[in-house]
Amino acid sequence: MYRLKTSAEFDSAHFLAGYNGKCANIHGHRWKIEAVVKSGELTASGEKRGMVVDFGDFKKAVRTLAKSFDHVLIYEKGSLKAATLAALNDEDFRLIEVDFRPTAENFAKHFYGLLKAEGLPMESVAVYETPENCAVYEEEN
Repeated sequence: MYRLKTSAEFDSAHFLAGYNGKCANIHGHRWKIEAVVKSGELTASGEKRGMVVDFGDFKKAVRTLAKSFDHVLIYEKGSLKAATLAALNDEDFRLIEVDFRPTAENFAKHFYGLLKAEGLPMESVAVYETPENCAVYEEEN
């Protein structure tokens, strides 16, 4: 089995609505996405002969994903009052609403799905919220 790994980082803020702890407050992370693709065989012909995927394409997909989440407030749908959202939008803050609680675990699965939808032969995605702590998502076979 062949595996390729690449990573990208982004800075953003989030909070965990309904959580009984300090992460219930808005706080930031330097997130790191570490993506792994795999294949049992290398491309047999053409310009990508001898490759699992083109590293340039793989890096671009992961970096584009990270860039889209950079310097934003990520919040779970329904977790902010309408007046709060209106005030943030009036100030032109960049916001991303997600349909899940914005935990490292859920981001790992979300990013995995987005990269797989781009046609990458995904094995796993790890999302670090600190240099020492990460969540990993991979599909079961």
